[in-house]
Amino acid sequence: MITSAQMRAARALLGMDQKALAELSGLSVPTIQRMEASEGTVRGVVDSLTRVIEALDAAGIELIGDGATSQTGGRGVRLKEPLPKS
Repeated sequence: MITSAQMRAARALLGMDQKALAELSGLSVPTIQRMEASEGTVRGVVDSLTRVIEALDAAGIELIGDGATSQTGGRGVRLKEPLPKS
């Protein structure tokens, strides 16, 4: 669905703090904080996850899943797989 790193990166791209995302999604700041503190994929109530994704989408963020390409073919940012340690 969405990872905590994607949430933080999306906010950074928008220049948005946690309070602004909470307001945009209709959630509380502690809920956003808990979501962003998750390891890997954000765990939480499906409705809350959906509200965050919809809020980010409305603000202009396109979330790109593993192995997926951008829907619009525009520029984007994606984390690479970590390099194996020698």
